[in-house]
Amino acid sequence: MEKRTENYIRFDWAMKRLLRNKANFDVLEGFLSSLFGKTVKIQGLLESEGNREREDDKANRVDLLALMDDKAKVIIEVQNNTETAYFQRMIFGTSKVLCDYINKGQNYEHVSKVYSVNIVYFALGKGSDYVYHGKTEFRGIHNGDILQLNPFQKEKFEVDTVSQLFPEYYILKVNDFDKVAKSPIEEWIYYFKTGTLPENASAPGLDKVRELLRIDRMSEAERKAYEYHLYDMARLHDTVTSGYEEGRFDGKQEGRAEGLAEGIEKGIEKEKIRNAKTMKDKGYPVNDIADITGLSIEEIEKL
Repeated sequence: MEKRTENYIRFDWAMKRLLRNKANFDVLEGFLSSLFGKTVKIQGLLESEGNREREDDKANRVDLLALMDDKAKVIIEVQNNTETAYFQRMIFGTSKVLCDYINKGQNYEHVSKVYSVNIVYFALGKGSDYVYHGKTEFRGIHNGDILQLNPFQKEKFEVDTVSQLFPEYYILKVNDFDKVAKSPIEEWIYYFKTGTLPENASAPGLDKVRELLRIDRMSEAERKAYEYHLYDMARLHDTVTSGYEEGRFDGKQEGRAEGLAEGIEKGIEKEKIRNAKTMKDKGYPVNDIADITGLSIEEIEKL
């Protein structure tokens, strides 16, 4: 039976505050090695904001973008808020990185390999698993065969399959994990979900989590900032739950399936606006309100 020991800092907070330090790359490397099933080394962190036109254009930003040892790039996103179009957000994120990191005039052979890793705390899609991997394959519509690279392409690009050239996507549905952690990636998901580590956890990087991410080792200022972050997450959950329930009621009153869906959406939006106004009245920074509610800075400033 697994025992819970110390509480640890949430991974999304750690990514933004602690893991950007090169000395702490071991944590990210351990997580990615557990997910990919191979040893990963991070050369550095990159930015993905080159073409951002507006300060509130949040879709152009990623939580963390890392350069791996084989020159591939890895996007790591943690998403707490329900987002119906999250699949499209994943597509946009990889496309943006691809465009940001090829120079005008370069040949297409310089297009980067991109991995999109998404840690989600909401019900994304419908499925029975808690880790999903997506890649691109071209299958013949008549014979069913998979299109392959020719020998010259394999040698030139140093890959074996067409899918290795295209972006790959990983989705970790944290809330759907309810098993005993037996594999390295399951030990990581256990940490993501509970904020604790399984007893005798041995996945790469978790030893560094024990060393670096214990809450009781935070300074008083860090702890207060972290508690503020947890409060934001709780408020975010309340926003979604309250809006969903209100929307269900409005939709049922209208008596149509379309009305139910529309009512839920309107209810969530109304709750976001109410919470944004409350936070604005209490002096929360506008950028924080935007991150918590999903509203744009322009919408918040009009409240």
